[in-house]
Amino acid sequence: MSTVWTARGMPALLWATFLGFSGFAVLMPVAPLWAVHGGADEGGAGLVNGVLLAVTVLTQFTVPAMLRRFGWGPTLAAGLILLGAPSLGFIASDSLATVLSLSVVRGVGFGILTVTGSAAVAELSTPETRGKAVGAYGLAIAGPQVVLLPLGSWVAETVNFSVVFVVGALPLLGVPAALALGRVVDAFPAHRETPGAAPGTSTQRAALTLLRPMLLLLGVTVAGGAVLTFGPQMVRNPAIVIPALALMELTAAIFRWWIGGVADRFGAERFLAPFVLLTVIGVGGIAWAIHEQSVPVLLVGAILLGSAYGGLQNLTLVISFASVSRRHIGLASSIWNVGFDLGSGLGSVVVGAIAAGHGFPKALAVTAVLAMLTLPLALVRRGLRDGR
Repeated sequence: MSTVWTARGMPALLWATFLGFSGFAVLMPVAPLWAVHGGADEGGAGLVNGVLLAVTVLTQFTVPAMLRRFGWGPTLAAGLILLGAPSLGFIASDSLATVLSLSVVRGVGFGILTVTGSAAVAELSTPETRGKAVGAYGLAIAGPQVVLLPLGSWVAETVNFSVVFVVGALPLLGVPAALALGRVVDAFPAHRETPGAAPGTSTQRAALTLLRPMLLLLGVTVAGGAVLTFGPQMVRNPAIVIPALALMELTAAIFRWWIGGVADRFGAERFLAPFVLLTVIGVGGIAWAIHEQSVPVLLVGAILLGSAYGGLQNLTLVISFASVSRRHIGLASSIWNVGFDLGSGLGSVVVGAIAAGHGFPKALAVTAVLAMLTLPLALVRRGLRDGR
């Protein structure tokens, strides 16, 4: 474990990631609430994170080219600036147009941060330790979300929105770490190719190979993104929603770290189907709990969904990197992040639209069905890939 945390370049990566995702996490539920504060309805609130993540996805496709042209340090530093600086702009206005415009800029920054960060994990680790490295990277992401995501909405509504917007600018403090990481990665010696990957595989074929883990990730992030975005609106009592969201994020952090070492030892494929089923059971339980106003079931559902949310993030990223040669690492990072953010964006927009007319329990039930549809992808080729 110590070699993963202290490997060359990893401290700078983890610090830049921690600060970047701190700014992202604290605004995930608060930016939609700020739009509601300005008069937007559930549909308008859902658009806030939907627009953010749509722009994120579009940006992610361009990041490998940015890395080649500008280098790792300047690219990641620009991403952190674009993600953090607009947070201060929210103080000026709570109109939906302003919130959406600033979300567009933040989406560009977040797209750069996500692809650059996950690709750097592959560059700084070996195939034998990649699960643990992804787990450490996952903790740097999940750590601020455990604390800031559930508390952000509470601080905004009980103290002041401006306090949250200042915290949302934390990515700006990560610029020096980004530049330090860039100096390491730009000079890092090439690793050997991933065992089993075909060096001559075309970009198109590599992209097709990466669709399977991307779709599996999308299934859980639709559900997880919906709960994280609308948790404060689904359950308006902070005494209930804060523990539920904290439990979900804490469980996700634990499982994203723990499953990495397990995947290094036993292979990632065999754990996919159980986590898909946990997604369905967890989000289904949350939907039922909201309908019946059952706090115990809500908390259990949050734990189950959090375990799948964290576990599948690690497993699908490990599988993505294992499926391609080193020259396609940037492509693997891009497509994986597209699955993550497209799922989160769909969860925000679709659940917001359905909830506006039919309520949150039915909207969440739809996400459970979507997750269940990915189960065949978790089972296919299982026997061929169980070894690693």
